[in-house]
Amino acid sequence: MSVAIRGKGAAIAAGLAYALLWCSATAYLYATGGDWSSGVAVIAIFGAGLGGVAWLLTRGADAPRIEVKRPTIESGAIILYLALYAVLFLGFGMTWARQVLPEGQQQELLVMGLKLGVHIVAPAILLTLLGAKLGPITQLGLSGRKFWRTLIVLGLIILGLICVITPSLKQISGIPPTFDTMIWALPLGFIWITLEAGVCEEFLFRGVLQTRLTSWFNSPWAGVIATALIFGLAHAPGLFMRGGPDVDGWSTDPLQVVAHTVAVLSPIGLTFGLIYARTKSLLLVILLHGLVDVLPNLAEFVELWR
Repeated sequence: MSVAIRGKGAAIAAGLAYALLWCSATAYLYATGGDWSSGVAVIAIFGAGLGGVAWLLTRGADAPRIEVKRPTIESGAIILYLALYAVLFLGFGMTWARQVLPEGQQQELLVMGLKLGVHIVAPAILLTLLGAKLGPITQLGLSGRKFWRTLIVLGLIILGLICVITPSLKQISGIPPTFDTMIWALPLGFIWITLEAGVCEEFLFRGVLQTRLTSWFNSPWAGVIATALIFGLAHAPGLFMRGGPDVDGWSTDPLQVVAHTVAVLSPIGLTFGLIYARTKSLLLVILLHGLVDVLPNLAEFVELWR
């Protein structure tokens, strides 16, 4: 069987497996009284809607293939690392970080430092020890990759959606959003959340994991789908261990938490994975990730740092 045929088969199998898992997770949430409607909304908006727009915007992107010398070994090592990361860091580590210092600026600086270390420094060291090069996964892709049109058009759509489907504007109105506040809060808040969520998660999941899985399956689409699933599932231990009744997706039923991460979080990973697969621009997915998170977190950022 040729390499190309194996890659196509892997993409089809991954797509069917994802559809089955997503439908099963949504059905379980429905059957157990969980928030199944959010999963439907997210798969429609992020998976189909934004994914379709991203596909059109990145047409013609000339992105080089990222070579992985030992895809099986490197993929296995990263998946093992992520299993430890999901439990030890997102579960126990973040719990410790939130308890060792009182709420406030020092606690947030500690959390930021831990996130940078776990999402970037440690995986970079692991890849280096495995003999992999870091340069190919950190490409900016500013030219020839449809960078600017994708960032501007998709960024504006994302901001508009966030304003409509989340209570972000209502939360910001309580600050209140004066000119003196917004002149520093908007740029600094965007930089902070882009560093904390965009840089950390996109480096680890798209730059490190997706490139390994893409080479392992010999299929960019199988890599996108598998990474999206792992992206969602990796959040389950932390959500279950550190969540509560006021946290979206939390439940006393661990299977319901897992179902939530598959139904609600993994479709977002599909869109970012698609963009990275088409452009190989880590900067692009980092900035778009920051735009998704900046408004929902802006009010809390202002309260913390003003």
